[in-house]
Amino acid sequence: MPDIEEQRRKVEELKRKILEQKRKKTESQLSAEEQARLQAEVESKRKLEEQARRAEEEARQRAEGEATRRVEEEARRRVQEESRRKAEEEVIRKADEEARWKTEEAGKLQEEHDPRRAMEEARRHAETLAKKRAEEEARRLAEEAERLQRAEEQRRRIEEAKQKAAGARRKAEAEREEAEEAERASQGGSETIRENFQVYGQALKQAWQDGKISQDEADILATLRSTLEISDQKHEAIQQEVQLEIYLQALVDGWKDGAITPQDSERLEQLREEFQISAEEHLRLEKRVRQDVLRQRS
Repeated sequence: MPDIEEQRRKVEELKRKILEQKRKKTESQLSAEEQARLQAEVESKRKLEEQARRAEEEARQRAEGEATRRVEEEARRRVQEESRRKAEEEVIRKADEEARWKTEEAGKLQEEHDPRRAMEEARRHAETLAKKRAEEEARRLAEEAERLQRAEEQRRRIEEAKQKAAGARRKAEAEREEAEEAERASQGGSETIRENFQVYGQALKQAWQDGKISQDEADILATLRSTLEISDQKHEAIQQEVQLEIYLQALVDGWKDGAITPQDSERLEQLREEFQISAEEHLRLEKRVRQDVLRQRS
């Protein structure tokens, strides 16, 4: 009895090694696919973040350029206004001098010739001067209102540029957070995927235990695949592992007494046909099982 138990243990170890080799190969393929997908997602998010940073920098540069242009225009306008103001002041000064001169002339005329005409001339010059002063004040007020309007428009544009830059920065931060969350989800998702594969493998093993799958079992497995998001390719890989495990166990059970009975042979033949195990694969597995049995008996 201890020999049989030791034989079973050795065969179980053999079975475990075979399945472990297949599982490692499958998991390495899965890991490579997951890493490639994760790398693609991270690279995509990095490019989006870089685009957002460039957009923010361009918006900032445009805002600074617009502000600089506005400042330069304002400086030129002030220089022009100052020149125009001085020119107008010079005109008014000359007009004042002319008015004084005319007044003096009028006084002389009043004293010497026609007092009425002299007074009329002085009044007319005074009205002209007052009109010029009023026009100058109105022009100055209009220019001041226009300057204030331009300043308000410039402030509004700078504020809009700042808001756009802030929006681009917030968008970049949100996309970076999404990329980090996707990376964390992918890392956690790998463990979930492995657990899903284990659950599905156990279900497959239970369904194939008698060497065939009924329609009800096939429907249940299809529903389980959809729920666990198992692809057809992964289903085939897991099913091959399960079938190999079941067939290897059948070989162990058949050789545990040192010889294959007709019933064992019939079951193995049925499993080979159902699992599509080639004669070469069968001989290879059987040879390893028999060698292990012989080592236990010697």
